[in-house]
Amino acid sequence: MTSWHTLPRAAFDLETTGRDPLDARIVTASIVVVNGRSEILQTKEWLVNPGVPIPEEASAIHGISTAKAQADGMDAATAVAEISAFLADLFLTMPVMAFNAAYDFTVLDREAKRHGLASIVPAPVIDPYVLDKQVDKYRRGKRNLSVMSEFYGVQLLNAHTSEADAAATIGIADAQAAKYPQLQADPAELHAQQIKWAAEQAASLQEYFRRKNPDAVVDGQWPVKS
Repeated sequence: MTSWHTLPRAAFDLETTGRDPLDARIVTASIVVVNGRSEILQTKEWLVNPGVPIPEEASAIHGISTAKAQADGMDAATAVAEISAFLADLFLTMPVMAFNAAYDFTVLDREAKRHGLASIVPAPVIDPYVLDKQVDKYRRGKRNLSVMSEFYGVQLLNAHTSEADAAATIGIADAQAAKYPQLQADPAELHAQQIKWAAEQAASLQEYFRRKNPDAVVDGQWPVKS
């Protein structure tokens, strides 16, 4: 079997107005498409006017101010429609990678609903964050994109720009597939496994949190939270 990490594939990343995917608005989006030799075939980028002020703490991370988004950004509904259509076409022929995919695809889903647009069904998705927690369960330390880029030997330049983060996501996923042959599954099968793994990971984290807070809840839905 030829593994997905040696075939055409893509990555998707968003920078937004906040941490809560149910409320965050898209500020920038990037999709990077590579061939089987990991050469970039296409990059699509969107700068979006989210229609709400961008908090200073979010601007400090991704570098886009409210004034910049209002002056140069696309109308949010138009951007969401374009992003969704581009992803839907990709999913017909290849997997799309997203780091902590439940954030990015939930934001996109909520934005589509917010603007009265049809939501896409994101599949097959490959999420290096979920994969890493499955294949290396007991490694200590953070598992954010910067840390995991360093751990897997992937160059991450201009972190917290959506294009750079998308490119790094591909590199991390490729390194994982090379290191752990059990991940070299059919993308549709791997997608189904990640749904199960994400739920199990959330349940384990919830059990840990409930040692101090009996009411703690960790949502394990993946790749879209309802």
